[in-house]
Amino acid sequence: MNPYLGRPLRYGMVGGGPGAFIGAVHRKAAALDGEFRLIAGAFASTAERSQAQGRELGLAADRVYGSWQEMVKGEAALPSDQRIEAVSIVTPNHLHHPVASAFLDIGVHVICDKPMTTTLDDAEDLCRRVTSSGCVFALTHNYTGYPLVKEARSWVKSGRLGTLRKVVAEYPQGWLSTLLEATGQKQAEWRTDPSKAGVSSALGDIGSHAENLVRYVTGLETESLFADLSSLVPGREMEDDANLLLRFVGGARGLLYASQVSVGEENGLRLRVYGTDGGLDWSQERPNELWFLSPDGPRERWTRGSGYLSEEAQHACRLPPGHPEGFFEAFANVYRGAGRAIGAQQTGKDLSLEDGDFPNVQEGARGVHFVHQAVLSSRTESWVAMDYDPPS
Repeated sequence: MNPYLGRPLRYGMVGGGPGAFIGAVHRKAAALDGEFRLIAGAFASTAERSQAQGRELGLAADRVYGSWQEMVKGEAALPSDQRIEAVSIVTPNHLHHPVASAFLDIGVHVICDKPMTTTLDDAEDLCRRVTSSGCVFALTHNYTGYPLVKEARSWVKSGRLGTLRKVVAEYPQGWLSTLLEATGQKQAEWRTDPSKAGVSSALGDIGSHAENLVRYVTGLETESLFADLSSLVPGREMEDDANLLLRFVGGARGLLYASQVSVGEENGLRLRVYGTDGGLDWSQERPNELWFLSPDGPRERWTRGSGYLSEEAQHACRLPPGHPEGFFEAFANVYRGAGRAIGAQQTGKDLSLEDGDFPNVQEGARGVHFVHQAVLSSRTESWVAMDYDPPS
C-alpha cells in the first residue's frame, strides 16, 4: 500500500488496449509494489476493444469507458472517495496533451509516457496547468529508475569524476530497418506518422530517453547542438536515424546517437561520461553493473544491490546482490515516486528526497524543446542554441 495514504492509490489508464506493449508494461510497473490499484480505463479507440481489455483486467463494466472524453466526464461525476486519483496516459504522442489537460482540469494527477507532447506550446501549457491545478505530473523516463543510474548520478554529484569533459550517449535499435509500417504493424505505423508522432520519430521516441539520461546523470545543460536527422529506409517519411553533436554549458562536449535502423541491435541504450579524474560506463542491456574508469588503475565493476552504493541507489533496489533487477523494476520506481508524491500531497506529510525522485513536467518540456531544436538544426544544417527555461 502507499505508505503516505495507508492504502493503494486509485488510478485509471488511457490507452494500453489489446495487444499494446507499453500499456501492459505500465500496468505491471504500477502493480509491482502494491501501491496502485487500477479501477478504470479507456483503453482503445473503440468501445468494444476497450470493454474487452477491461474484462481481461477484471474491471467493473461501468468503469470502462468508450473514449477518454467519456472517462473524464464519468470520473468527474463520481464522489471524491470513488473516482480515480491519478491517470496513466499510454497513448500515441499526439493524444498526450489533450488527455493530460482534461484530467488536470478535474484535479486528477497525471503519469504520462514520453515524449510529453508533440509541440512546445502544448508542453508549456501543461507546465502551467500543473502549477494551477496543484497536481503531480510524472513523465515515465523509466531509465532514470535503474539503481545504478542513480549511483552514476551520485558519482557526478560527489565530484568523483572531477570536471566533466565528454559525454557519449547512444541508443541503437534495429526493428525499423525495413519499411515495417507498410505491413500494418501498429507500433511502427504511428511512430512513423507525423500526425501522431509529432515532428520527430527516432529522436522523439528513443533519442529523448538518451537526452534525458544525460541530463539526469550529469546535470549538464546543453548550450547548443548540431543535428543530422535522416530517413535511411526508402519510402519512410520521418527520420529513423539521428546523430547529434552537443556543447554543454561549462565547456564539456557530447555525442548523442539514436537509430532504429541499426540492424541486429535490440535496446542498446548506453551512457559514458568522462571527467578529469575518472569516467563511468553504464548499459541498459546490462543494467546491474556500472563501471568506474580510473586514469591510473583497473576498471572497477559496481553491482546493483550492494551495501556500498549510495542511499539513492539502495532505495531503488528491491532484491539482494546477485538477483537481477531490470526494466519493470526501473519503471516501477518512477510509479512509486509519483504515487508517494501524490500520497504526501493528499495527507500533508513530508515527502522524502528519494521518493520525490522522478521526471516531472518541466523535464518533459525540456525534452520537447530538445527534439524541436534538433529538428531545426537538421533542417537548417546549422548549430542552434539550447537556452531554455520551461514555465514553473
